[in-house]
Amino acid sequence: MFKVFDEQGINVCFGVVRDGRRHFIKFAGAKPINIVYCNGADAAFAVDCLKKAAAIYRDLDHPSLIKFIGAEEIGGGFAAAFEWTDAVGIEPLDSPDYMRFMRMPVDKKMAAFDDILDFHAHVAAKGYVALDFYDGSIMYDYDADKAVICDIDFYQKAPYVGNIGTWGSARFVSPEECVSGAVMDEVTNVYTMGATAFSIFAYGNRAPEAWSLNGALYGVAKKAVSDGRALRQQSIAQLIAEWNEAKRRRD
Repeated sequence: MFKVFDEQGINVCFGVVRDGRRHFIKFAGAKPINIVYCNGADAAFAVDCLKKAAAIYRDLDHPSLIKFIGAEEIGGGFAAAFEWTDAVGIEPLDSPDYMRFMRMPVDKKMAAFDDILDFHAHVAAKGYVALDFYDGSIMYDYDADKAVICDIDFYQKAPYVGNIGTWGSARFVSPEECVSGAVMDEVTNVYTMGATAFSIFAYGNRAPEAWSLNGALYGVAKKAVSDGRALRQQSIAQLIAEWNEAKRRRD
């Protein structure tokens, strides 16, 4: 073992070396240091969530997603194993890692956002809704210049009805995720991707003066985070098409 992550989330995680190769292990069943279980969550809940998540990682395999290896019951809990990545997280806000990412050249951040959009087009095509996605789910590989998605544990088959979205960051949670019994689907994913655009290109600020790209791109992102579902792009494919068209425009 060469690394321990034991201070946040509902799982304890490790970096380990086995047969000369590095792996990332996510273990459910031991309480992280700083967590206060709430909303019915406990160690048993964490185990159940990770068991379900293992199938999601397997089903959503993608070049921008951390590579899932396998999972098993072990040590009185449940462990999921992934290939190790040297990508760096961009959260928490205002941390050195966050500021390093935010200060990257715009073209590199644009490419990273394209990676994120491409993955979520894949998510939509596989019939999932991206719940609990936020900037803490994003890492960046500075050697390969690419985004890496690292946490999709709460993604659900769409349409999903429930309140699991309230686990996410308030900056990324759509209005319907806060309403018990509301439907969450690809239009919900559109909102999440719009919120991601504001996080990457405007430090999370949705005011026009905070936006670092052209006005056409601002309009696409602003449309995506409309409170009214009918006002948003109705698919990730539509969002990508409008985003790419706006890239070609100049103010």
